[in-house]
Amino acid sequence: MKNYLHNFPVIFFLALVLAACSTVPLTGRRQLDLVPSSTMLSMSFQQYGQFLQENRVSSNAQQTEMVKRVGRSIQGAVEKYMADNNWRHQLEGYQWEFNLVESKEVNAWCMPGGKVVVYTGILPVAKDENGLAVVMGHEIAHAVAKHGNERMSQGMLTELGGVALAVALRDKPQQTQQLFMNAFGAGAQVGVLLPFSRVHESEADHLGLIFMAMAGYDPHGAVTFWERMAQQGGAKPPEFLSTHPSDQTRINKIKAELPEALKYYQRP
Repeated sequence: MKNYLHNFPVIFFLALVLAACSTVPLTGRRQLDLVPSSTMLSMSFQQYGQFLQENRVSSNAQQTEMVKRVGRSIQGAVEKYMADNNWRHQLEGYQWEFNLVESKEVNAWCMPGGKVVVYTGILPVAKDENGLAVVMGHEIAHAVAKHGNERMSQGMLTELGGVALAVALRDKPQQTQQLFMNAFGAGAQVGVLLPFSRVHESEADHLGLIFMAMAGYDPHGAVTFWERMAQQGGAKPPEFLSTHPSDQTRINKIKAELPEALKYYQRP
């Protein structure tokens, strides 16, 4: 009895962690979810607005319209997929927005709540609208799968000892803010979050293929897009130190998932 009582706080804590788990749509993986969606969305909208104020939104009307067109198409696919599978509630509070920002960086991202940014630097690699759908489908999938929530929850456990978010925001606002930024890969270091990041990337590839296919874009384009990304060059860390799968690992996995994605594909 004495040993049981001694271990009770640990057992109770583990029970709380298990209770705070949710399921990733489509993949079925269980994930840690300690951060209320309403709080995550509020932080996301604030950060997104601040980002747009501090960065130059593209004035290229044609490219901007393409980004918004692809974004709206994938948004529709996501909303249909979630409704068809009784997951509509997971999109509550979403305020979709798609912006093209001037930057040489080959990148794009999506914050919780459907707040998407595409950098002009990735457009030559995307090459066309179908390639852009690969990029945006993948980034939107991160948000739909609540990867940001999961990473922040992991950070709260490892760095803040599982303290309640309200307490963390009050007592350690700067540290909590950094956890939010780390949830999107900004400043992430080699450590406990690393394996989860590779899982997140693979899940986003999987979900992204489904979403782009439902939106009327050919998922075969994901293979050629990542082949072009692999040709970008530059020093790359070994896969076991990277938050992304190696190029060839990713391409092989996408090829294996194409038959499933093609079931959702209807040519426009």
